[in-house]
Amino acid sequence: MTIAVLSLVGVFLATYLTLYKLGYVEALACGTGSCEVVQASRWSRLWGQPVAIWGAGFYLAMFVLSLAGSLGRLAGSRLVGIGLALMSACGVLFSGWLTFVEIAWLHAICRYCVTSAGLTVALFVLSIVDLRKPAEAD
Repeated sequence: MTIAVLSLVGVFLATYLTLYKLGYVEALACGTGSCEVVQASRWSRLWGQPVAIWGAGFYLAMFVLSLAGSLGRLAGSRLVGIGLALMSACGVLFSGWLTFVEIAWLHAICRYCVTSAGLTVALFVLSIVDLRKPAEAD
């Protein structure tokens, strides 16, 4: 259930950044100005859409899959665990790339992006720990 909760936090965070990028939020409550630099960069879009909207989709998929893995006939399913581990591994790689871009090319660190990267790493670690647990006997 921890994966579901962290995924939901990620949905809210990514939605906030998406609303800023789309102009529905006037200013980010960042305090450093670095968040705006990152959000205004050419790397803030992927395939014509804000990166944050892709992040919201990622977190939402993690949330739905983690709920599916804790309810009904999929409860405790190894396949769900593998899916969570693979999805979160992709999230870690993408977050790592974006963090590299922030540090190496933009010279700006967005607090929200760092928080999102931390959430993604936590989701990955939790999904691997969950995957390594022995299957419960019925």
